[in-house]
Amino acid sequence: MCEIQIWINRQEFEYDIYTLVRAFYPQVHTVVHHIGDPQDGEVPGDGQIFVRAWCEEQKVCVGYRRDGQPGIYREAAMDTHRDRKETKSRLKQLLYRVLEEATGQTLVWGNLTGIRPVKLAAAFLEEGMDAAQARARMEEKYYLDRSKSDLCVEIALREKEILQGFDPKEGYSLYVGIPFCPSICMYCSFSSYPLDKWKKRVDAYVDALCKEIRAVGPMVQGRKLHTIYIGGGTPTTLEPGQMDKVLSCLEENLPFSDLREFTAEAGRPDSITREKLEVFRAHKITRLSVNPQTMEQRTLDLIGRRHTVEDVLEAYQIVREMGFDNVNMDLIVGLPGEGIREVGHTLSKIRKLAPDSLTVHSLAIKRAARLRLFSEEHREISFENSCQIMGMAERYARTMGLVPYYLYRQKNMAGDLENVGYAKVGKACLYNILMMEEKQTILSVGAGGSSKFVEKDGKTVTRVENVKDVTHYLDRLDEMIERKKKGMEVWV
Repeated sequence: MCEIQIWINRQEFEYDIYTLVRAFYPQVHTVVHHIGDPQDGEVPGDGQIFVRAWCEEQKVCVGYRRDGQPGIYREAAMDTHRDRKETKSRLKQLLYRVLEEATGQTLVWGNLTGIRPVKLAAAFLEEGMDAAQARARMEEKYYLDRSKSDLCVEIALREKEILQGFDPKEGYSLYVGIPFCPSICMYCSFSSYPLDKWKKRVDAYVDALCKEIRAVGPMVQGRKLHTIYIGGGTPTTLEPGQMDKVLSCLEENLPFSDLREFTAEAGRPDSITREKLEVFRAHKITRLSVNPQTMEQRTLDLIGRRHTVEDVLEAYQIVREMGFDNVNMDLIVGLPGEGIREVGHTLSKIRKLAPDSLTVHSLAIKRAARLRLFSEEHREISFENSCQIMGMAERYARTMGLVPYYLYRQKNMAGDLENVGYAKVGKACLYNILMMEEKQTILSVGAGGSSKFVEKDGKTVTRVENVKDVTHYLDRLDEMIERKKKGMEVWV
C-alpha cells in the first residue's frame, strides 16, 4: 500500500502543501509531520513517498523521493520572513513543478488550493490588466490550464458587470438556515436532520429562529438589506404555517425597502406542495431552487433521495404554473456509478425544462458524509468526474442560453475540479456572488449558520459561528445572539 509522508517546518502552510500533494495523489494515504525531517541517509521503502517542503533563512526548498529512487530537489532564494504570502506562493510553485516531474501529470487548476480562484482574476483586473493580461498572469503564477484561466476571467468580468452601479458595502445579506430534510443523502455533510425523527421539535426550532431574527433587527438598524437566502437542509420541509411564521418574522423585523433578491431553496421535489409555494408567492420570494442532483433513478435510489425523476418533473411544472420566473436547478457531477453517459442523460432532460439558472457541483465527499463513513460498503462503486464531463455540462448550459457567473472549489472534490453557476442574463443569483467573492457582510441565523463580517474590501473577514447541533442551538440561543452582537461591534 502506497503512503506519502510530508515534512514541513511551517505549520501555517500545511493546508496548501497537503492539498496540493493530494491533488496529484487523491487516493493515497498521506501523513503530515510538523516537526522533524527524514534523516539524510533515510530512503523511502517500497510504496513510500517522501515530500519535503522547507522554509530556511534565505530560501524555500522542496524535495521528493520515492521507492529508493534518486530524488528531485528544487530551491529558490528569497527572504522567507518578510512576506508570508509570497513565501507560500513560491513554495507551492516549486512543489507543483516537482510533483509534475515526478508523476508526469499536470492539473488543470495548477497549484491553486484556495476556494475562490475568481477572486484572484478579479484582483488582476482591478490592478488595470486587460482580460488577456489577467489570463496570462493566472497561467504564469498558478500554472492554470487555459480553459480554467478563461473561465475565471470570464466570470470575473461578468460579476463586475452584474455589480455595476451597486455598492455592496452599503448593506448586508442574510442567510436563514432550515436544517431539516426528508431524508439524508449519502454524500451530505451539512447540518441536516431527518424530518421523521425531528418532527416534534420543528415548532421549537421555528420559535428559536424567530427569536434570533427579532434580536438581529435592532443590530442592523440603519443598514440596507440587499439579499435573503433561505437554505438548509431543505426549507420546504417546513409546513406552510411554519414557513409563513418565519417569513412574516423577517418582514416585521428587517428592512425590505432595499431588498434586491429573495431566494428560497425548494431543493427536494418530494417536499414541494402548492400550499407551500403559495406561501412563497404571498411573501414575494423572487427566486427558487429545485434541485434534482441527477435524473438517473438508479442513482437517486442509491444516494437516498427517496423521490423519483417524475417527482422532479412534476414539482418543476407546478413551480412554473404558479408563476415563478427565476428558477435554478442544482446538479452533482461525480455521483456514484455515474459517468459521461449518465450525466449527459441528466443534462438532456434539464435542457428540456429550461431553468433560468443551473449550478453544476463536483461531488465533494467530506468527512461527515455517510459515503465516507461507510466507504467499505461502497468500495465497488466508481466516482467519476473529468474535464470532459465538466466541459459537456458547460456546453449544455450555453446551448440553453446560460452563461457562467460564479465559481468556487472545495476540499475533496471529484477530479479536483470545481462548482460553476450558469444563468440567463438578468437571472444570476446576487447572493451567490456576494457570498463567494466576500463582497459583503453576510449575517446568518439558524443552526449551523456562519456569519461573515467583511471589512476593507474583503481583505478582512471575521466569522461568527452558530452551533450546528439543533438541540445545542435551542439550548444556547442566547449565547448565539451575544456572539452576533460582538461580531456586529467589529463590523461597525
